[in-house]
Amino acid sequence: MRIHRPRHILIAAAALLAACSSSQQAPTPAQQAARQQAAQAAAAAKEYTLYQQLLASHGDALAVPIGQEIVRKYPGTPAAAEVQQTLPALAAQAAATAERQRLRALWLYQAAPMAGGRQTTAAISAVKPDGDPSAVRLVLRRHTIWGQSVYLYDDSNAGFLCKGMCTLTMRFDGRAERWQAYLPHSSDPALFIKDDRRFIAAMEKAGTITMDVVRKPHREQTLRFEVGGFDPAQFPQPTKQ
Repeated sequence: MRIHRPRHILIAAAALLAACSSSQQAPTPAQQAARQQAAQAAAAAKEYTLYQQLLASHGDALAVPIGQEIVRKYPGTPAAAEVQQTLPALAAQAAATAERQRLRALWLYQAAPMAGGRQTTAAISAVKPDGDPSAVRLVLRRHTIWGQSVYLYDDSNAGFLCKGMCTLTMRFDGRAERWQAYLPHSSDPALFIKDDRRFIAAMEKAGTITMDVVRKPHREQTLRFEVGGFDPAQFPQPTKQ
C-alpha cells in the first residue's frame, strides 16, 4: 500500500496553532473555535504519524484501529481525510487475513508411528450453530499399511447409525450431493466415507461442508465443517521406515 508522508499534515496543524496564538487579547468565540480546531488537527496528525509507521512496518492489523480512531475522533481534519483514502481497503484486507488465519487454526495436523507403520492425519471439529465445537471430528488419514481414509469420529463415544453401505447427504458450499458411508469392523465410534480420494478433492475446493448423520441412539444431526483453511502441504504421504 502506498504510504503518504504526513509532513503536510503536520505543517497544516502547526500553522493553525500559530494563527490561534498570535493574539494576546481575550479570544473571541471564533478564535476559541479555531484553537480547538488546531488542537484537534495537531492531535490527529500525531496519531496519523503512528498510522503511517505501522503501514511502513506491515502492521496492517494494528493500523486499522488507529485509522478508525482518527476518523471517529477527528472528523474534518487533514489527517482524517488522508486516512479515509486508505482505510477501507486496509480494513478489508486485514479482515480477510484474520479470517484466513482463523480457518487455518481450526485444523490439527499430526504425524506419528501407528500400529506397525506411520501415519499422518488432518482433523477438524464440527461446529454447532452457536459456535461451540460438537463432539464429532472429520479426520483425513494416511497410513503406510492401511492406505488413505476419510472418516467421522465421535469423541463422545456414542457412534453412528448406518446399516451396511448407508447414504449421507452432504453439501459443499450449499451444493447437495449424496455420498456413501459405512461403519468400521472395529467398535470405534467412527463412520467412514467411501471414495476418500474424491472427497478430499472436493473438500479442497470448498469453504464449508455440512453432513446429515444419525448419531446413536437415534439422533439426527447436521454437522458443519469450515474446511476452507485446509493446507495440503501439512498432510503428506507418510514415508515407510
